[in-house]
Amino acid sequence: MKPSALLILLTFISLVAGCVSSKSGDVYRRDQVGREQTVRMATIESVREVLMEGTRSPIGTVAGAAIGGIAGHTMGGGRGSDVMAIVGAVAGGLAGAAIEEGVTRRMAVEITARLDNGKIIAVVQEAAPYEFRPGDRVRIVSSYGESRISR
Repeated sequence: MKPSALLILLTFISLVAGCVSSKSGDVYRRDQVGREQTVRMATIESVREVLMEGTRSPIGTVAGAAIGGIAGHTMGGGRGSDVMAIVGAVAGGLAGAAIEEGVTRRMAVEITARLDNGKIIAVVQEAAPYEFRPGDRVRIVSSYGESRISR
């Protein structure tokens, strides 16, 4: 692989990784700030580690296709360069989508909690597995179908 193609690939991976937003109980998106939320108290029943899949946006596919197309075009000569550009774009698009999903994949926890009214709920969020333990008293903050657990 040419040094310039490697540089483009590393730049792409850095950009994809930089676009990842946190799904922890301590990070709010800009549109959530100032929005009224419901707070319920609960006791942790169980905590288990789970894998949160990575993002699958067009960014990885498009960037990968562009890089693959450029790389393929430089490999072929004459009319072959057009064919190689197409093959490179398709392969690059598939690779870009896979790289994006892999780079943005994260470990998370599934937290099962018993609300004070007796109802049991489960929330998946980014957190260290040791952050919550069975028996801990926590707050469940909910708004528009999204919930997060915090102390």
